[in-house]
Amino acid sequence: MSVFGTVAKQLKSHPALIPLFIFIGGGVTMSATYLARLALKNPDVSWDRTNNPEPWNKLEHNQQYKVKAFCN
Repeated sequence: MSVFGTVAKQLKSHPALIPLFIFIGGGVTMSATYLARLALKNPDVSWDRTNNPEPWNKLEHNQQYKVKAFCN
């Protein structure tokens, strides 16, 4: 029996676990999405140092790269 079969069997016998699986799955998904966004969109991370050694120097003065910009 596979892991998913065992989980499905447990969820059928204990339906109160369904919200737990939904919220934990949603949290894992949101965390993975945020980490992927940080790794791919943040100018502090340089994946290709030969063609783009300093990506933070290529930002425009009005380009926003943070999730929320705070005014000083």
